[in-house]
Amino acid sequence: MKDNGAQAEKLAADYLQRNGLRLIASNYRCRMGEIDLILKDGATLVFAEVRLRSNAHFGGAAASITPAKQARISRAAQIYLQQSNIDAPCRFDAVLLDGLDAGRIEWIKNAFEGV
Repeated sequence: MKDNGAQAEKLAADYLQRNGLRLIASNYRCRMGEIDLILKDGATLVFAEVRLRSNAHFGGAAASITPAKQARISRAAQIYLQQSNIDAPCRFDAVLLDGLDAGRIEWIKNAFEGV
């Protein structure tokens, strides 16, 4: 599954870049959590969570971004902003993939609140 996760993140990064975002970092990790992709959308810093699901039996990819997962991503984003000394508008997006099909990507801007 780790290889599938890396492939999903690559597909998501490529998709977002084709849609005008600029990739800043991928797989940012700190003691508070992990952020799959960090991008710029104009002046806005985007923290993107990539979710891959092979089926929708448990609610699909969107349902897997639980409130606890959102809190970990938000805490990691706070650490990133502090470490990078960045003061910019931010948003949290979700990129949902049903299988490793580049044609079946769903991008949800402002998927949840954070920072």
